[in-house]
Formats: sequence, structure tokens, C-alpha cells
Amino acid sequence: MPRAAAPTLASPSPSSSSRPSPSSSSSSSRIPRAADSDRRRTSASVVLRSVLEHGPVARSTIARLTGLSPASVTDYCARFAELGLIREESAPRRSNGVGRPHVPVDLDASRFVVAGVHVAVPYTTVALLDLRGRVLARRELKHERTDPGWVLARAAEALRALLDGVPDCRPLGVGVAVGGWVDRESGTVVEHPMLGWRDVAVRDVLGARTGLPVHVDGHARALVNAERLFGPARGGGSVLHLFVGNVVDAAFATNDEVHHGPRSQAGAIAHLPVPGGTEVCDCGRVGCLQAELSERTLCRRAREAGVVEGTNPMHVVAAAAGGDPDAVALLVRRAGAVGRAARLLLDVLNPETVVVTEIGIIHREDCLAALREGVGTERAAFVVPTSFPDSVLAVAGGSVALDVLYRDPLAASPQAI
Repeated sequence: MPRAAAPTLASPSPSSSSRPSPSSSSSSSRIPRAADSDRRRTSASVVLRSVLEHGPVARSTIARLTGLSPASVTDYCARFAELGLIREESAPRRSNGVGRPHVPVDLDASRFVVAGVHVAVPYTTVALLDLRGRVLARRELKHERTDPGWVLARAAEALRALLDGVPDCRPLGVGVAVGGWVDRESGTVVEHPMLGWRDVAVRDVLGARTGLPVHVDGHARALVNAERLFGPARGGGSVLHLFVGNVVDAAFATNDEVHHGPRSQAGAIAHLPVPGGTEVCDCGRVGCLQAELSERTLCRRAREAGVVEGTNPMHVVAAAAGGDPDAVALLVRRAGAVGRAARLLLDVLNPETVVVTEIGIIHREDCLAALREGVGTERAAFVVPTSFPDSVLAVAGGSVALDVLYRDPLAASPQAI
């Protein structure tokens, strides 16, 4: 699968999660200012993210946004151009028609892709994303079985087919997003009860099958990274992401850092108690958050109400769109419960923004209204649906790899170290 001479994303070092991130000292800029200009990785990161957000952009503007010297910005831009990550615009521009013309730089989204893998309970999504996080191609692979060797082998084969379809693009690496307990540092799915996975060395398995660097993280954390890189939350001080699918979990980012906790256990909220809950959880208790809100529970209730058959939650959404009052009631009630869960997390973490990924909230305004009512009117304006309604799972996988790129862009090539 790997193409000759292609730069790749280096595997993260054990200290990568503790790297300091820049803090903004200018309210007019959404790009963090560099806290220490001699920290090369941090400086390179803020320069490339400035190009991501503002490109085409003059080097002088990047220097103003980041607080780096013009000479440093010019040096980083030259390195990025050599790597093929950015390009100069063909025609120079003048500021307000006067002064010396400048040549803006922009991301070169035509040369490289990252591969993304998202492993859900019923199926795996494989995708290719460009450097702006846009999905170029994707496939869904329904699980006929869920043993990890079989699932990951199929994912590798599907990625190879997608890459064969874009022969002019070279892959930088593979990002893998999975629910459950995922240890990012070791690239291991420690535990995913619904899949029956325990201590699965995803990084090693997929790396051996693809020949590419592989980076693995939990899907809620992956989607926080997607929001801060490509969504309206980028540059924000703190973001909470609540993912409600078959798996229910959360992730929290502040000052541009996602909190992982020891061995990446942060965000495990599946067993938070829901007052008045009636669902029996696999843990033996009644009223755990995941048991109450999972898509499995939604579909079972829809079957009991005679709304749909099967286990596809999109069929419930389709029934609601067709005017089925029971389907509408199920989705709205679930969205309200999600809002009440979000309110609990808001009280504890007090983020500036809450992003929710949940199927009813993505597709229906009444569900979004119920979510915000559950949160409470005083905080409702800070709660928004995912920025990627049509591609959330594809974006989750790819964003794991893109986060690595934008945190340490010079590591995309060993020649740049």
C-alpha cells in the first residue's frame, strides 16, 4: 500500500500528549500565539494551523497571528513547501492596493491524503480525507463477525482499494477511531465490551497490513480534535464532545489539549446513573447512561412500539420524517435525556462549547430543541450538533491522523527532523 518516497506521520512519542500548546494573547485571533518560539514543534504547529484557518494568507499575517518573527514564519513555510504541505499562490497581492506585493501561501490539499478507520458496533467505516479534513472517498463494511483480526483485515483491504482510486495522492498515515477504552499511547483497544474486544493491538495489526504509520484514539476524542481543527470550535478555550450511538462516551479539550487521563481512560461515562432509568445494564445495575440512551435501546423501543423492524436507527429517523408520531416521540424523548446528561457534564466541566453527536439531534430541529431544553435555557446557546452531520464517522477516523500532522507537521518527513 505505501507509495515510494512519500512523507509519513511519525508514530507519537510517549511525551506527545503532554506537549505544551500555545495560548492566545490576542482576542482578534482564533489561532493560539506561540508561548515559546524556540519550541520547534509548537511553533511549526501554530504556523500550519494559521495556514489551515486563514489561507490563502500572507507570511506577515501569520507572523502577526502567531507572535512568531517574520524570519521564523518564512523558514517554516519554506520547510512546509519542501514537504508539499503548502503552496504559494500564483499571483502576488497588494494590501489595499499599495506597498510591496506579497505572495500568499495556502494548504496544498492535492498531494496527500490520510486514511481513516472508524470501528462501530454494526459496521466499520473506511475513508480518505484531504488536509482540510474533507472526505474524498468512503466505504462502509458491515460486520458479519466482530473478531478483531477479521475486522482489521477487511479495513486494510478496503483502504488499499480506496488508495488505488487516487493514484496521484500519497498517504501520510492511518487514523483509527474506536469506542470503548482506547489507549492512544500504545495504539491498543483495551476494552470494547460490545465488540468483545480486549487488549487488541490495533496499531500493530494495521501497521503491519498497510505499511503506514497508524494512530489510534477513542472516537469522542477524535471528534473533539475534528471540531477544533475544522469546525466552529477551533481556537476555542474549552470544548466538550458527547457521543451518543451504540456507545455513549465523552471527551473534553481545554487550551487546545484533549484530556486523556492515565492510560486514556478519561471520558468513560457509560455507567453514570440516570435518575428514573429502567434499563438493565450489562454491568448488572439499572439506569446506566449507555443502557438508557444507546441506539440498541432506541431501536428495541421502536420495535416494541411497532415503528420499525430491525436495528438500524436511521429507520427510526425515516419513520419520524414520514410523520410517525411514535417515532417522533422516541427521538425527542431521547434527545431530552441526552440534554440532561449534558447538563450534568456542564456542571462539572463548565466548557465554553458542548458538541453533541446523536442521530436525532443531527437530523431534526425538534430533537435539537429538546436537547437544549434538557440542558437548560441559560446554557442552551452553547450546545450545538456536530459540524459533520453527513460524515461524522469518516471524519472521526481521519482526524486521528490529522491531529498528529497538525501537532507536529515537521515529523511528516524524516528529512525534516
